[in-house]
Amino acid sequence: MGRLYATTVANAKPADKDYKLTDGAGLYLLVRPNGRKLWRLNYSYLGRQRTLAFGGWPEVSLADARDRRDDAKRLIASGRDPAHEQKVAIARDKVAEDNSFKLVAKEWIAKNEREGMADITLSKIRWLLDKAYPKIGNRPIAKITTQEVLVVLRSVEATGRYESARRMRSVLGRVFRYAIATTRAERDPTGDLRGALTVPKAKHLAAITNPTLPLAPDMRPSVTSATL
Repeated sequence: MGRLYATTVANAKPADKDYKLTDGAGLYLLVRPNGRKLWRLNYSYLGRQRTLAFGGWPEVSLADARDRRDDAKRLIASGRDPAHEQKVAIARDKVAEDNSFKLVAKEWIAKNEREGMADITLSKIRWLLDKAYPKIGNRPIAKITTQEVLVVLRSVEATGRYESARRMRSVLGRVFRYAIATTRAERDPTGDLRGALTVPKAKHLAAITNPTLPLAPDMRPSVTSATL
């Protein structure tokens, strides 16, 4: 069981030198002379003593620090080094932050250009994506939610461009699927939006209701020798 209390952590005062407040099972609070309070975990892995940093208080509470300690202990029990796993997670998050939706979309467009997609099609795609960039362009593509995509599509629908919204959903989906294929994302959130958008009303040409009206030149029967 833990030895510290939340009040003990909150009331800990800085001293002339670093000192520790131990919680148990290797977890302790390191109190610095400048007043910073940092969570640390001492543990043994493959016969070596190591220390893992969990962040500072109050950003990381006592309960959070205990949860992270327990997670680290489970990793050790499964034969993995929590310090190594932490570095991998940080690197993965860094890659995710660098791979914004806009960056991946532009890379996908460049691929389509190399493959000979028609200029007019590329122009339409760029027009649709330009409307999405203000809301999700700088977001890590792997972290974009279905709700965020829906907000983008609803903003287009709000202008009455229902068909554009439907086409935008299709284009966004293709960008997400490219991200999946290049290991920058794990799922396509546009797939959850089937049936969420307004279906544009079909436009029908008016029917001829007065048979006595003269036909347009291109609708008149042609005169051939058979009809003479």
